[in-house]
Amino acid sequence: MSTPTLLAVAHGSRDPRSPRAVAALFDRVRSLRPALDVRVSYLEHVSPSTGDALAALDAEGGREAVVLPALLTAAFHSKVDLPGVLNGAGERGLGTRVHYAHTLGPHPLLLEAVERRLSEAGASPCPGTALVLASAGSSDPEANATIAATARELAARGPWREVVPAFASAASPSPGEAVAAVRGRGADRVAVAGYLLAPGFFSDRVRQQAIGAGASVVADALGDVPELARVVLDRYDAAVAARHAVV
Repeated sequence: MSTPTLLAVAHGSRDPRSPRAVAALFDRVRSLRPALDVRVSYLEHVSPSTGDALAALDAEGGREAVVLPALLTAAFHSKVDLPGVLNGAGERGLGTRVHYAHTLGPHPLLLEAVERRLSEAGASPCPGTALVLASAGSSDPEANATIAATARELAARGPWREVVPAFASAASPSPGEAVAAVRGRGADRVAVAGYLLAPGFFSDRVRQQAIGAGASVVADALGDVPELARVVLDRYDAAVAARHAVV
């Protein structure tokens, strides 16, 4: 049986920093597994689109692919947009057999990735320091609940004063509101972790609001970190093992 191609699907952004970070992450994945055919596609703003990437793979005679949503939570893009793309490809007569992998998060290694970025920014768990875990936010309550659960898991791992979730859009509190709230409850110092795949519009909004509200440290988006590359391969391997075709 042939080894399926890994076709990652990122959201895409007009900000050039975002696809650069995504490309660097999947270059790291290739370095971990050189024999694996790893390709990257995007839902919006950046080429190739997922539909075009599937068509190219099909034209090359690709027999199997694992489509991996390069997203930190399961929300509209993974539940509606991407299945729609896959269904459309199937209706057009796609010959490649497709297996759908789980989104990157939640995953225990992502907690380590967050802690790595915080450490790089100069923040570490401390009873006097509160942590704000800032995500993009979603209209999907299940996705936002995942962020809240991740905040609780981070709180259990280290002696933070408290760990609270925040959302750059579509939900509350905003990063600025969360920082102000924990400062109002007596935190001496506030660190903010960007629970975001890549830098761009939302990471800039998180940083601007957090600093404006008095945060001491704002860590970078996760991006190209070893833990995230390992999550990618874990999701890929699980999908290959399941061999559950959706197209």
